[in-house]
Amino acid sequence: MVHLHLRPAAARSRVRRGHRRRGCGQHTPIFAAAANARIAAVAASKGQVEADAILVPENSPLREVTDLRGRSIAVAKGSSAHGQVLLTLRANGLTTKDVTLNFLQPSDAYGAFTQGKVDAWAVWDPYTAQAQAEAEARVLTDGRGKANGYGFQVAGREALDDKGKNAALKEYLIRYYKAQRWADTHREEWAKAWAAETGLEYEVALTAVNRNGDLPVKIDDTLIRSEQELADVFTDEKTLPGKVDFAKFVDTRFQGDLA
Repeated sequence: MVHLHLRPAAARSRVRRGHRRRGCGQHTPIFAAAANARIAAVAASKGQVEADAILVPENSPLREVTDLRGRSIAVAKGSSAHGQVLLTLRANGLTTKDVTLNFLQPSDAYGAFTQGKVDAWAVWDPYTAQAQAEAEARVLTDGRGKANGYGFQVAGREALDDKGKNAALKEYLIRYYKAQRWADTHREEWAKAWAAETGLEYEVALTAVNRNGDLPVKIDDTLIRSEQELADVFTDEKTLPGKVDFAKFVDTRFQGDLA
């Protein structure tokens, strides 16, 4: 494959040996923008957010988000789940001063959660599906109203400025989103392939596939506003060093080809 300074599938969610291939998450372009990286989000998809969850053990006394006061939450720092935690706390009158955030990558967080070392775990599929299947995790709250479900294809400005590479970029994006649409209409086949490739249990893969279904969407004002809200909450918490203007880090030249 020709290297085009495109970062399409670097964000991989790993469950033991498994991972999910998709574009980079909603948070990745924000952090790249904060670092003044010469990148632009060139295409987007959107999935369901019910599996973007804050999990608790089945027998946990926690029943409402406000019950998290004084409790510990495992979450990967700077991830979409981190942003969801911040927005969830804010929506329920809490701040990060009311909880303890334990910044752990999912593989470590899974161990901490199952061993009772944290009270809750903020995460996404397929981790959510695995925790529900293997650890009887219960969803305290999900991403509805907080997470936006967006994923992105991101290209370097150097490649975008090269007329000779634009045709290859367009062809890649067309093929990627064609495959995404195929996966959405062939969910059992996709789950089997995903499980075989990664070592996920088939039932875990199928659960994750059935409740996600990422599909292409346009990069429009609604998307930009949602990403800006996420960027602002990271800035407010000083997770980012300063304010990010997300609109400056999008490029819509391929939108008509991906409709």
